[in-house]
Amino acid sequence: MLAINTNNISLAWTACVEHMIANRTTHISPLVISLSGFSDSMPEEDMDIRIALDELLKAEKLDSVHTVANTIFPENLWRAAAGDRSLFFSRYIKALPRYRKLEPYKNGRGLYFERLTAYGRGPKDGNQLEFILSSYRKGIVEMKLQATLFDPERDLTPAARIGFPCLQQVSFLPANGGLSVNAFYATQLLIEKAYGNMLGLSRLGRFMATELGLELNEVNCYVGNEKLRSAKKRVQHLVDMAAKKLPAVRRLSSK
Repeated sequence: MLAINTNNISLAWTACVEHMIANRTTHISPLVISLSGFSDSMPEEDMDIRIALDELLKAEKLDSVHTVANTIFPENLWRAAAGDRSLFFSRYIKALPRYRKLEPYKNGRGLYFERLTAYGRGPKDGNQLEFILSSYRKGIVEMKLQATLFDPERDLTPAARIGFPCLQQVSFLPANGGLSVNAFYATQLLIEKAYGNMLGLSRLGRFMATELGLELNEVNCYVGNEKLRSAKKRVQHLVDMAAKKLPAVRRLSSK
């Protein structure tokens, strides 16, 4: 296994890449990433590394880090709502048909934030986040502070590969005046998704913490099988960049 604990998304992501290159493997099973020690309720980033990754993603005709993050938490819509979460949720629901139409192949089975806010059944018209937020101050127990994304009714299909949802569940744990977020992935693609997923989960955690009147303290990501599909030579320069700019990534990892 590989366990990483840092306050920097860029460093966490690069540590995963370095581990795979150093061990001549294309899989990490399992992978645990813990982001903590934030400033302003968000993990740090090294923008040179993120920009370099975005250039690689663009060259391979893949979604940018921001686009991937938006599938988990649509940051732009939240900013436009100016702190009004009812308006935020309603605007997202109205925009869903457009999101699906933009990329029907990728979004035809849904988006992660859709599963969180419009699951299709359950209390609050399937808005699991609203249920958690509106119930928290009523003494809600920890068991209810979780949202599910995988749905056996829709997702257990005969298809060999479905691609969505890899993220199964997100739980929220208030403790010591702060909030910890725990996300569980069955599988994850390191180059295509991992960085954007960590950023999206952090943004989701900041939103939930703010609405709960707490500080975001920690984001934990558990991955059953982390995969590297892109050519390793294309990401080696990112590892080299991180080694020069940041503390040695190998110090973050343990087997």
